[in-house]
Parts: sequence; structure tokens; C-alpha cells
Amino acid sequence: MAEQSQRILRLPAVVAQVGLSRATIYKRIKEGSFPKQIQLGLRSAGWLESEVNDWIAQRINDSRRI
Repeated sequence: MAEQSQRILRLPAVVAQVGLSRATIYKRIKEGSFPKQIQLGLRSAGWLESEVNDWIAQRINDSRRI
């Protein structure tokens, strides 16, 4: 099986992709309902694109259930 490359998204890209504000993203991380960021350096962090996409897919699935 071929390895899937992992892309790291910075906060502005995550905000644009999920449509939530920065504050809401961090609130949901604290609640455990949004993927945690990974540390890239002392003052920089990012999110794995695959985890963000999985989160979006789950929101879609949850909204389609009756």
C-alpha cells in the first residue's frame, strides 16, 4: 500500500476550510471535538489536513442522519 503524504495546514487555512472562527476552533479543541494541532516550533502550530478533512466528513455524515 502506498503511503499517503501528510500536508500540514496553518490556522488561516483551517479557518477557511472549516468555516469556523479561530476562537471556536480553539474552544472545540479544548472540548475534544476538533483535531488537536501539532507543534511545528516554539510559536507555530498546524493541523494535519487529513484530520481536518475527516472532521469535515464526520460533520457532513452527522448532518445527513435522520
